[in-house]
Amino acid sequence: MLDEKTKQEFYQALLDKNTDYEGVFYVGISTTGVFCRPTCSARKPKFENCEFYQTVQEALLASFRPCLRCRPLSHPGSVSGLVRTLVEIVEENPEKRWKDRDFEALSVDASTARRQFKKRFGMTFVAYARARRMGLAMKQIRGGETVIEAQLNAGYESSSGFRDAFSKIMGAAPTNFDQQSPLLKAAWLDSPLGPILAISDEKALYLLEFVERRGLEREIERLRLRTKSAIIPGRTDVIASIETELKSYFEGTLKVFKTPLHLMGSPFQRSVWETLLTIPYGETRSYADQSKLMGKSSAFRAVANANGANQIAIVIPCHRIINSNGDLGGYGGGIPRKKWLIDHEEKYK
Repeated sequence: MLDEKTKQEFYQALLDKNTDYEGVFYVGISTTGVFCRPTCSARKPKFENCEFYQTVQEALLASFRPCLRCRPLSHPGSVSGLVRTLVEIVEENPEKRWKDRDFEALSVDASTARRQFKKRFGMTFVAYARARRMGLAMKQIRGGETVIEAQLNAGYESSSGFRDAFSKIMGAAPTNFDQQSPLLKAAWLDSPLGPILAISDEKALYLLEFVERRGLEREIERLRLRTKSAIIPGRTDVIASIETELKSYFEGTLKVFKTPLHLMGSPFQRSVWETLLTIPYGETRSYADQSKLMGKSSAFRAVANANGANQIAIVIPCHRIINSNGDLGGYGGGIPRKKWLIDHEEKYK
C-alpha cells in the first residue's frame, strides 16, 4: 500500500511527464477507467481521480484497461513497426545509399522515418544507414583492404566525400585509423524501466546505461576517445548475452550476471567497482561500509565519486549503495529507478 507522500510524488511526476519514473508506477484514472504510464501525453486528471500502482498486473486487477495513447503494456520507447522494418531492410542491403524515391517505393514518408529514427537512435534514418555502411567499410580496411576499395564498396565515387563521411561517423579519417583499435557496436535494449544503451566489442561489455541518463553523450564520446574506436549501430554476442540476462533479471530469476565486462577506469576506480560486485543481491551497503570493505575507511568521498563514474549500470550494482542514514543517495539513472531496483531485489532475494 502506497503512503500519501509517495502518491503525491507520483502525481507530481505524472504532471511533469518525468521519464525517470517510467516503469516505476502506473496511474489508474477513475473517471475514464484507463491506466497510463507516467509520461502519457493525455490531459492530466485531478489528484483525487488517480490511483497509483507499481505494476501493470495491479492496475489490470483493479479493473483498469490500458490507455490507447501511451500503451502501458509495451516497453517504454519500444521500437515501432516502421523502425523495425527499415532496420531489417538495411541489413538485407547495407551498402545501399538511400534516396527519396526509395522511401516512395516502400510507401514510407521520409520525414516520418527521419523523426522516428531520431527519437530511437539519436540519428536520422539516412545517418543510421550511412553509419552501417561505414561500419562495413571500416571492417574491410581492418581486414587489409585499401581505402580506395572500401570507398568504392561503400558507394562513394569521391574520396573527399568518403573521407568526410567516415570522419563524421567514426571520429577519425580512414587513413589514420589504427587497425588494432576496437570496433564497438551499440544497441538499444528495451527494459521495464525504459530503454538502455549497450556498447560492446566481440569480447566484453564496455557500457550499459539508461538512455535518459544525464551526460550520456559525453560518456560515449569519452569512451570513443579512450579506446580510439569507432562506435557504430549493431549487435554482438556480448550484447545478445546481456539482453538475455537483463530479461531474466527483471523477471526476478537472475541474481548474478555472467556477461564479460571491460572496465575502463583508474586502478582505484576498478577496485571500487569490483567491491560493488561483492555486495549480495537484495542487500545494500553505505558508502562508509564500501570504503571499509576496501580498507580505505577515510576515502568514502573518493569511493562515492568512483561509484558515480560506473558505466555499467545494474550489472555493477552501484544502486545497492545508500547513505548511512538510510536515504537512497544519488544514482545516474535517477532516484526512482534506484528505489525500484532495490525493492525489486528485496522482493526476489
